[in-house]
Amino acid sequence: MPAIYGSGMNTQNQIKRTLEQPAAIETIRATLAGGDVENRSRLADTLCEQFGFHDPRGHLQRAGCLRALRELEQAGHFELPASRLRAVFNTREPRRLCEAVAAPTGVPAQAQDVRGLELIEVRTEQHMRVWNELMLREHPRGAGPLVGRQLRYLITSEHGWLGGLGFASAALRLKDREQWIGWDDATRRRHLDRVVGMSRFLIRPELGCQNLASRVLGRVQRQIADDYEAKYALRPWLLESFIDTETHRGSCSRAANWSCIGQTAGRGRQDRHTRKQETRKAVYVYPLERDFRALMEFSETAGSPPLEPGAGMDGPQWAQQEFGDACLGDTRLSRRLVDSARRQAHKPGDAFTAAAEGERATVKGYYRMIDQPDPSPITMDAMLAPHRERTVQPMKAQSTVLCVQDGTDLNYSALAQCQGLGIIGGNQTSAKTRGLHLHSTLAVTTDGLPLGVLRAQCWAPTPAAPEKTRPKRKIPIEEKETYCWIRALRDCREVAEQLPQTRLVCVLDREADFYALFDEQRHNPGVDLLVRAQYNRNTTDSLQLFDSLRASPERGRFSIKVERQSARPKRSKQKAKSGRPARTAHVTVHYRRVEFRPPAPHKKQGPLSVWAVYVHESDPPQGVEPIEWCLLSTSPIASLQEAQTCLRWYCLRWRIEDWHRVLKSGCRVEALRHETAERLKRAIAIRLVIAWRLMLMTLLGRECPDLPASVLFSDLEIEVLQAFAQKKLSAPGSTRRCRALSRPHRRLS
Repeated sequence: MPAIYGSGMNTQNQIKRTLEQPAAIETIRATLAGGDVENRSRLADTLCEQFGFHDPRGHLQRAGCLRALRELEQAGHFELPASRLRAVFNTREPRRLCEAVAAPTGVPAQAQDVRGLELIEVRTEQHMRVWNELMLREHPRGAGPLVGRQLRYLITSEHGWLGGLGFASAALRLKDREQWIGWDDATRRRHLDRVVGMSRFLIRPELGCQNLASRVLGRVQRQIADDYEAKYALRPWLLESFIDTETHRGSCSRAANWSCIGQTAGRGRQDRHTRKQETRKAVYVYPLERDFRALMEFSETAGSPPLEPGAGMDGPQWAQQEFGDACLGDTRLSRRLVDSARRQAHKPGDAFTAAAEGERATVKGYYRMIDQPDPSPITMDAMLAPHRERTVQPMKAQSTVLCVQDGTDLNYSALAQCQGLGIIGGNQTSAKTRGLHLHSTLAVTTDGLPLGVLRAQCWAPTPAAPEKTRPKRKIPIEEKETYCWIRALRDCREVAEQLPQTRLVCVLDREADFYALFDEQRHNPGVDLLVRAQYNRNTTDSLQLFDSLRASPERGRFSIKVERQSARPKRSKQKAKSGRPARTAHVTVHYRRVEFRPPAPHKKQGPLSVWAVYVHESDPPQGVEPIEWCLLSTSPIASLQEAQTCLRWYCLRWRIEDWHRVLKSGCRVEALRHETAERLKRAIAIRLVIAWRLMLMTLLGRECPDLPASVLFSDLEIEVLQAFAQKKLSAPGSTRRCRALSRPHRRLS
């Protein structure tokens, strides 16, 4: 029989499957009847030799074999010899010294001044007694026992024993860890042995040495992989640790480049029935291998589990989830980005100096990150990359996702000294309006909930000089402003390749009505287009597009709700907009398949076939402009219901307009003050995610009134709301309102 090499749950199950075979059970019975084994350990060793149960180092897997034998005995297959160690094991005390460990002497105030700092792996009997004595006397959780594979260190120096560390097997299941890694259950069972948990970390309380804890963590991070592999013939890829936030802030872990990725559920490793409640602890991880996900042989995005909209928004760790994995060239900058986003989200409309609440070091670190010299790895794409990966996960849980594209101008005319701005328009006095143009792709569910920002392009428009102007037909598409729509479509196609079970539909306004975009989709399908028509194109029929649709048969009638629209005065190149009240419009629907004739520059491409939906209002109120829409779709429309679906999806395009409004009004992105356009982009990237989060919180509160308040608010915010409600209870006419606010833990008001 071939030998079984491996470790962990997979190997344990394999040993059990081997021993529960009828032939193996008969072999065990014969061995027991022969009387050649006097105890269970000798029996397990015999079976390991016979069946080839070895670990990667060639040692017998006695423990796994014993466990399988006990389970088979409970099933009634045979009776094992009496256990000699069971009674002793329950009363066994850790090996200790006869006295307390001597206190270190002459320890300096700074860690770099400690002489002879060293980590000693616990191997000898004497070192084990010292480690146990330290933990039992000075660590709140004592000496253990530790679980699974174990590795212990003593922290020593010329000044004496400074503390100790203990490592054991990782937690079997951990929701936030699984989501952060992105593995499924099969991958977790296969590679969980590569994760090592830090069960004990002790720096003796009487020491006042600054930065000693982070210095020790840095040493053990460089040393543990080799020591663990030498002991267990298995190289770890990831370290994890749990920190009680009620007593510790995790400062030393963050200083050693550990990342906080979530919280525990408040249950112990062996608590299968929720009988032993533990305190909720923050989960910190440190990758020993930068490409550990690639070593697991799965895609970081494709292997991640699907999430529901709004997942991960609760608690203080949302910034870590949205920005934590940003590759900015330095892990300190990545941590700074997370901290800056978390602080800015508390006061989205204020400058960062106000959001930092006067902490000079925090303000200085933020501006040092934003004001990195150009070129720098700190770009908008790099800062938004973790949020993009996080956005893909809830998209997996949807059958259809709308990728809404649109652009907006950011006005920075007040920044006269800012370098790198472009011309976004002009006013009536011929003065040029300076700023940036933002083109984004927002992922939205078919129910209207925004999932996140898939792509954001920000650049400074530069109008061509009069002497360099060329006919439009001679300008390559790559040099035109409309090329941003094609780049965004290609980006959506890359996302679609990761989501084979999810349909992506790009919903675009009239600016995207140009032939090159539809031609791009025709040659590279994978993402559908839904575009509002702007031009009355020539078709292969005798009539043009709009006339052909008006002449087509009527398919049905239904009502749509027209939302209220506020008035807008003329600003920059935008036209003035009059307000309109909310109303219900009764519309008539036409749809048919049409073929466009290619324009002159694309004559060789041939006709382009799409489906068109024409909606018009026949009897609008007096003085109101009637609704008249023409939507172009690359997916077939065979029924009135499908036409209504296209219309409803296009109405959700307004979500990106709401997002732009939150970005400009709520986050006040146009009030930023920086010296270069590149620095503005970095600050804008942070506020893009904050604006999405604010809008999603608002929509969840409106459309899901039964949603627990803990999903959107922290415990402190809930307490503030409760206190505010209690304060307003005596106010006249506020009884109903305060009744809703006084129970934010049940329902959002």
